Amino acid sequence: MVWTPPPSYIRRMMNLAMNDHRLTKPGPQNAALRDYDSVRRAIAFISEHWRAQPTIEAMADAAAVTPDELHHLFRRWAGLTPKAFMQALTLDHAKGLLRDSASVLDAALDSGLSGPGRLHDLFVTHEAMSPGEWKNGGAGMTLRYGFHTSPFGTAIVIASRIRAGPSRRIRRPAISGAPRDPPARSGRSRSAGR
Repeated sequence: MVWTPPPSYIRRMMNLAMNDHRLTKPGPQNAALRDYDSVRRAIAFISEHWRAQPTIEAMADAAAVTPDELHHLFRRWAGLTPKAFMQALTLDHAKGLLRDSASVLDAALDSGLSGPGRLHDLFVTHEAMSPGEWKNGGAGMTLRYGFHTSPFGTAIVIASRIRAGPSRRIRRPAISGAPRDPPARSGRSRSAGR
C-alpha cells in the first residue's frame, strides 16, 4: 500500500504544530499564547498518533489541559473538535488507500479502525456514501440537489440515498411469504404488578 500525503491545508497545520517551538520557552505568556500552545501540542499529538485513535484524555494530557478545556480550545482555535480532526486524518488516509486499490477491510485496518464497519460509518457521516461507492467514484449513485438561501448567500444542498446517524433504518418491501421488518417499539412494556 502506498501512503498518500494529506492535502496541503492539513500538511501546513501539522507542520506548524510540530515545528513551531516559540512558545515552549519558559517565561510569562498571556492566555491567548497559552491557549495557542495547548492547541498546537494537541494537533502535533493527534498528527503523530491518529492511527492509534487516542482518547480525548490522551490528547488532553499531551496538551497539558483537561479534556473539556481541550475540546473548547481546539474548537475555538481550529474550528473543529479534536475528534473531528482525528477523523479527518483517518478519512484522508483511508481515501488514499482506496484510491490505490486497497480493499475496504485493508483500508479500515491500516487507518487504525477496528473494522470495515467503523470505516463505513466514517464515510457515511462525512461523504454520504459507503467506502465501496467512494472507491467506485460514485458510479450508479443518485444525487438530489437544490439551491437554498442561507446567511452566506445561495447554497447548494446535495443528498444521496444514505442518511447518516443512528436512526438510519432501511425498510424492505415485503415479498409474498417473506417476513416483514418488526414494528418499531416506542418504549419498554411494564408489568401491571410494578
